[in-house]
Amino acid sequence: MPDSSKRPHEQTDRRRAGRAALSLSATMREGSRSKVQVRVIDISTHGCRVECTTGVPVDAAVWLSVPGLENQYCRVVWRCQEFVGVEFEKPLAEAVFKNLLSEQNQLPEKTISELRDIAGRAHWLATQADIADIHILAELSRKCAVDAVVEGFRLSETKRPDAA
Repeated sequence: MPDSSKRPHEQTDRRRAGRAALSLSATMREGSRSKVQVRVIDISTHGCRVECTTGVPVDAAVWLSVPGLENQYCRVVWRCQEFVGVEFEKPLAEAVFKNLLSEQNQLPEKTISELRDIAGRAHWLATQADIADIHILAELSRKCAVDAVVEGFRLSETKRPDAA
């Protein structure tokens, strides 16, 4: 059964800010439900993409607790399989966003491996998905794969003896 919680294929990407790859353990809580462990896999000043194994409906109001940030009140804007996109009620200040990214300046090999795993899993899910899910999962797979390659190159450059 198709899930109506996704962005339509013909809808253009409405993101107001570019997203940066990272991998942070966090917690998310909807209403009076218990906190659940999630993984933030990319973030912008206006929202983030989260890997979450519990079902959270679109338009749900959630609290997202990310290390290094104040708790963020968010709205779930889309979900597909175990991935959800949330929009922050109040965008992050640019300085706060840059500080968070500076702490993640260079992703470790483990995080790069996790991005590859997410890319592979999203690709596999896309091959199994109904037509409504394919676009979102394929875009997620592509984004995580590209981020893993870029971060892998950056990591290898810093490991080279002739790197400045």
